[in-house]
Amino acid sequence: MIYQCTIASAVEISGIGLHSGKTINMKLRPAEAGTGIIFHRTEGERTVSIEAVSANVVDTRLATVLGKSGLTVSTVEHLLGALSAFGVDNLHIDIDGPEVPVMDGSATAFVKALQKAGLHSLKRSRKFLAIRKPITVIDGEKRVSLIPSRFFRITADIAFDHPSIGLQSKTVKVTREFFQRELASARTFGFLKEVEYLQANGLALGGSLDNAVVIGDEGVLNPGGLRFHDEFVRHKILDSIGDFSLAGSPILGHFKTFKSGHDINHQMVEKILASPDCWKMVEFSEKALQEALLSAPPALAGNLAFSEA
Repeated sequence: MIYQCTIASAVEISGIGLHSGKTINMKLRPAEAGTGIIFHRTEGERTVSIEAVSANVVDTRLATVLGKSGLTVSTVEHLLGALSAFGVDNLHIDIDGPEVPVMDGSATAFVKALQKAGLHSLKRSRKFLAIRKPITVIDGEKRVSLIPSRFFRITADIAFDHPSIGLQSKTVKVTREFFQRELASARTFGFLKEVEYLQANGLALGGSLDNAVVIGDEGVLNPGGLRFHDEFVRHKILDSIGDFSLAGSPILGHFKTFKSGHDINHQMVEKILASPDCWKMVEFSEKALQEALLSAPPALAGNLAFSEA
């Protein structure tokens, strides 16, 4: 049986908040089986525990924001993306500010923190949400669909009217190794005019070329350029992994997104949870999962040893 996972030891992370511009401190702590991912948000003498689930999403305009009892934690998607890729089911996150530190605009720092902390298997089975029927959400030009798959896959298509981005498309099978190698270091991005507007309105105060790819009229302004030729679509996939993790269980299905963002990602998670006829909860044997990760031929799909939970 595949077991739930937490981290082996506590680890601390500090950095600047993208919008507040203030230093924010986080501590990741191990949690017992069945706990889930919980942010413990402190402000003064007050602490509010906010579960990382779709029901606690309170804003999706500039980032995915979780909130409860008047306190919020913003920009959770990069950290949640790393936790999802590493298979961390249970975790306490102590945080003393209103947003997860932006670090360098990617998930690299969170990957390093998880590598430092190590992973610890727990004695309770992990339940997977296996998609059985297609689900689609359309919002204007934006579209997200989800179809059955033996794996967690994402195909992302983005389109921007700027020569530095244009049309980009990428399909990935999300595994820990692929995430570390191909997705984690892809940075958040924005256009110079938008950044200037946000800063003029008291937002993105911590934003800089050190923690985002900034695009001007003539192209990318960062002195070092891009980390990948398609860094933009890779970051969209990174964001989506974090957003889709708010379903509360790892998903076996193939997401296909077009011009996606935090809002339509949240709409998709809500529709998944509201459509129990389109999925079943399953538990895998260790052997079955290893066969899947080794890309077993399609003929073996019917022989994978999972049981409905």
